[in-house]
Amino acid sequence: MAPVLEKQLPGAAGQGDNNKEDEEGQNLWTSILSEVSTSSSSKLPSGKNILVFGEDGSGKTTLMAKLQGAEHNKKGRGLEYLYLSVHDEDRDDLTRCNVWILDGDLYHKGLLKFAVTPQSLPDCLAVLVADMSRPWTIMESLQKWASVLRDHVDKLKIPPEDLREMEQRMVKAFQEYTEPEDATPSSPRRAPTSGEDEAIVLPLGDNTLTHNLGIPVLIVCTKCDAISVLEKEHDFRDEHFDFIQSCIRRFSLQYGAGLIYTSVKEEKNLDLLYKYIVHKLYDFQFASPASVVEKDAVFIPSGWDNEKKIGILHENLTTIRPEDPFEDFIVKPPVRKLVHDKEINAEEEQVFLMKQQSLLAKQPATPTRGATESPGRTTSGSPRPAGRAVQPSATSSPMASVKKPDPNMKGAANEGVLANFFNSLLSKKTGSPGSPGTGAVGAGVQGSAKKTGQKPGLTDVQAELDRMTRKQDSVVSANNVPPTENEA
Repeated sequence: MAPVLEKQLPGAAGQGDNNKEDEEGQNLWTSILSEVSTSSSSKLPSGKNILVFGEDGSGKTTLMAKLQGAEHNKKGRGLEYLYLSVHDEDRDDLTRCNVWILDGDLYHKGLLKFAVTPQSLPDCLAVLVADMSRPWTIMESLQKWASVLRDHVDKLKIPPEDLREMEQRMVKAFQEYTEPEDATPSSPRRAPTSGEDEAIVLPLGDNTLTHNLGIPVLIVCTKCDAISVLEKEHDFRDEHFDFIQSCIRRFSLQYGAGLIYTSVKEEKNLDLLYKYIVHKLYDFQFASPASVVEKDAVFIPSGWDNEKKIGILHENLTTIRPEDPFEDFIVKPPVRKLVHDKEINAEEEQVFLMKQQSLLAKQPATPTRGATESPGRTTSGSPRPAGRAVQPSATSSPMASVKKPDPNMKGAANEGVLANFFNSLLSKKTGSPGSPGTGAVGAGVQGSAKKTGQKPGLTDVQAELDRMTRKQDSVVSANNVPPTENEA
């Protein structure tokens, strides 16, 4: 029996080793499966939504396209759709976050039913966009779009217990906010808080979360690079921007919202905005503190602000009280650029000339004084003796004081004299005896040249001009004689 027992003992030992190996193998597969199940349950959730509201031209689509990483952005109508890629580097997980951009026209607010349903509302984040380049529209815009969102939430008819649970979650998140201590990367997921930390909460202020929507709200002021333009062109001062910031922060307290100033042009606070959005939706760790030092790069996370901190801004207000209406102090400046543009835009030359031509064509033709009197003068322009020409100068007629007539009154007679003069010069230059039209003018010039023994030159021209001047004076004097004397 002993040998048999000796043979069985090694076999039993080998069987026990196999059982141990099987148990270890089963434990290994169990650990792998449990790890896979744990990692699958901790994956990034899908179906998160960002609802973007704002006026037309406030930069909603441009801002979200920049966060998406797209270089080009196409503005749409109605309800636009984009998505943000969210990457968890710690678990190497990737998901998409839906972005719904509502048109600035209230006519399209009914399209929200395709983006927000009673089931998807708890997974939504509302972004209210305010245009800092037009600060006089900020408060009216925020109130309008917040009311649109409130009306849509009321129409969803969510059960009261579910809505109350969502509101309590917002209050808890607001009260549990703590200042970040270490600046750690935002990719790891946020560690859960302990029970002791949950028990220590601060009470809400009087004007805090009075308009609780049950979802996180973020106010984004775009185009903050326009602050310098407002200072230079519209005489905005630090007091204006402090008043604007205080009004926005008091509005943010009512909805428990965060506030961030951005600029796509200068790429300011864009990365911070993306990190804060994924922190609120996916509970990523967020380590950026609040910043209120730079007036164009303000960042206030939800839960940080209160009435006392806002009161620090009120110390810089000298010409206005904090409770004064927003529209009384932040007014739209008069439009001066349009007038300036009209002054520098010159009209095309051809268009200007055509307008002047049409105006001249519409005016009636007014005959000149010389043209109306020239026919009568030609009839009475017969040569008169030299003795008759001197008599009117000695008379006491009213027209005798006129020494030099108007050049327009000479008419065709002066033109004939000039024509004869130039014809005589041409005839003397060519050596011809003179054209028939020269008459006594050519003969007089040739006779003066023969007497002096010189060729017709400047002296002859001067003599002719003197003779013409004397003749003109005599003609004018003759015309000034009353008709009764001419007939006598």
